[in-house]
Amino acid sequence: MPPNTSIPLFRSAVLSSLRPHSHAPIRRTALVTNHLRPAPITPTRQQNITRHLATAAKMSAPNVKLNNGREMPIVGFGLWKVNNDTCADQVYNAIKTGYRLFDGACDYGNEVEAGQGVKRAIDEGIVKREDLFIVSKLWNSFHDKERVGPICKKQLADWGVDYFDLFVIHFPIALKYVDPSVRYPPGFFNEKDELELGSATLEETYHAMEELYDAGLIKSIGISNYNGALLLDLFRYAKHLPQALQIEHHPYLTQEPLLKLCKERGIAVTAYSSFGPLSFLELNMQKAHDTPLLFEHDAIKSIADAHGKSPAQVLLRWSTQRGVAVIPKSNNQARLAQNLDVCSFDLTKEEIEKINGLDKGLRFNNPTNYGINVPIFA
Repeated sequence: MPPNTSIPLFRSAVLSSLRPHSHAPIRRTALVTNHLRPAPITPTRQQNITRHLATAAKMSAPNVKLNNGREMPIVGFGLWKVNNDTCADQVYNAIKTGYRLFDGACDYGNEVEAGQGVKRAIDEGIVKREDLFIVSKLWNSFHDKERVGPICKKQLADWGVDYFDLFVIHFPIALKYVDPSVRYPPGFFNEKDELELGSATLEETYHAMEELYDAGLIKSIGISNYNGALLLDLFRYAKHLPQALQIEHHPYLTQEPLLKLCKERGIAVTAYSSFGPLSFLELNMQKAHDTPLLFEHDAIKSIADAHGKSPAQVLLRWSTQRGVAVIPKSNNQARLAQNLDVCSFDLTKEEIEKINGLDKGLRFNNPTNYGINVPIFA
């Protein structure tokens, strides 16, 4: 999933693929040293902060224990497709609502703004840095071992933090390096708007991630979009097992064997695109348009009605009740709170099996679905 303005997943890549000869300027992310100056805390503001803290304490989601002893919230706020002009406020409001995990990436193009929202909440005393679980990702064009450390440090500077709680290999594919001064985020294409693969192996990249882990710049190692074969290979060469795997996971793509493998090896799983085709409609993806929306599916709606919950809450609870973390987002305050409140009720065994039965093996987040010839799920 991807960067800048409102262009989403593989954002700059999709832009290039839809308009291959377009050379519209891409906003570059600058290193940030002065986010937002904290305002003085008046008695009224202090009362508001106390009220928000009490509300957040009630709303906060439970944690998943990782295989290195650290804990990760089972519900977080995803930053994919969050616009630059609203990102800081959305992160700040999410923190006030009770969110503690924020899932970002170099490729989303909004890490500076996300860091501004975090800094505002910290400066106002709503949270401390250690209360938050900040996730970022290594993009495909930085897989060479000598590139991993420098880009991680740039992303830390963009967020305005000293460490990531989880740093994730975004895709199991290496692309040719594009210098951040040329284009950032780089997307799937090189300086000539051409797809060019890199030479780094996944093992080389993973060992570079382990160096960041040993140095304390990242507290946990993550991988994303890996299949079972890649995991089995990783188990052979890893000095430190990954703590988490991110995958596309929704009732149309349940990936049960992969979940089972992760559970056996103590690897936490985070689901992205929990609502299935909904996230991909704005990308004009035909597959998404051809697929019935889960929010409108009779099976989901009937379960939601039975519990007095929204279809979104049912879909998220289907994941969290099975131990899978979720990272939804919303700029609507009511839905923001609803999405966080997905552990206060339980689905029946029959309801879970009913939702499992919707599986079609239907994957949306695939580079080939965007006309990008990187068939990583072939």
